[in-house]
Amino acid sequence: MTAASHSEAMTGGASVTGRSVVTFGETMALFGAVGTGSLAHTPTAQLGMGGAESNVAIALRRLGVEVSWFGRLGHDSMGDLIERQLRAEGITAGIIRDRDAATGLMVKERRTATTTRVWYYRTGSAGSRLSISDIPEHWLEEATLLHITGITPALSDSARETTLECVRRARALGVPVSFDLNYRGALWSPEQARPVYRQLIAMSDIVFAGADEAAIAVGAAEPVGLIRRLRTLGPAEVVIKLGDRGTIADIDGILHTVAAIPVSVVDSVGAGDGFVAGYLAERLAGKPSAERLQTAVTVGAFACTVPGDWEGMPRRDELGLLTVGEPVAR
Repeated sequence: MTAASHSEAMTGGASVTGRSVVTFGETMALFGAVGTGSLAHTPTAQLGMGGAESNVAIALRRLGVEVSWFGRLGHDSMGDLIERQLRAEGITAGIIRDRDAATGLMVKERRTATTTRVWYYRTGSAGSRLSISDIPEHWLEEATLLHITGITPALSDSARETTLECVRRARALGVPVSFDLNYRGALWSPEQARPVYRQLIAMSDIVFAGADEAAIAVGAAEPVGLIRRLRTLGPAEVVIKLGDRGTIADIDGILHTVAAIPVSVVDSVGAGDGFVAGYLAERLAGKPSAERLQTAVTVGAFACTVPGDWEGMPRRDELGLLTVGEPVAR
């Protein structure tokens, strides 16, 4: 187990039970208005949590995949909330509780029925203080896959070095690496992100990106052109997420397109994370490419159907519900 300083404590989950997907990053407390409208005129709000990597972890776990997540949380009630929820979802959690920094905060406003705005308060947060010494021992050696996003390396120099070190270790161990670019303009500029993206893409086996995110790494082009440029950097599987237009992917040299599943969108935050989890779950199960992509768009659609970043992620026996004609399941 990683040694803890006087200001930190590692809480539980320091060894992986069986082989699992490993992911890490910052999970924040989420403060969101109840209902639609400006926060300035909202009398009621609710507290939850959200983070790209933990969203993926929860979605994977609900689909039957063993998952381990590590990261830093503040020694505060918001950290308590996140730790409790991750463990309740069955995630093996290697959590460092930092007494010198607070848990990051995300504020979400559903300004209109179709528009969500999000603000982040994470500068100097516990999650941004992630360091190489925080990597739990033996986790990567026992992993089936390492999943990272482009958010973590944008948080701080130490978080970026932690990301790179995890990827280096995974590659040395022969553990596949999945990378979702997941650009956050509030954390860094495209010019700052580009060299890091290109380095991580070249070290990854599977790459996920929206079209705009891919353009940061390889320049603007149509989706097929983006895929070709990304593939030249090294990954065998490149998946471009196109939102309500579905997805296009090059998997081992074969091009695939899959349409989105139409749903009434309540909150689209977390849809991309659900998409990634759906794809990875089927890949780990040895399913063919078309089935991986179909599950990906299905899980992404589910994530849009309820408020919250991860609450709508489906369990495997629920995947067919979006295409069921009978509205009441008996």
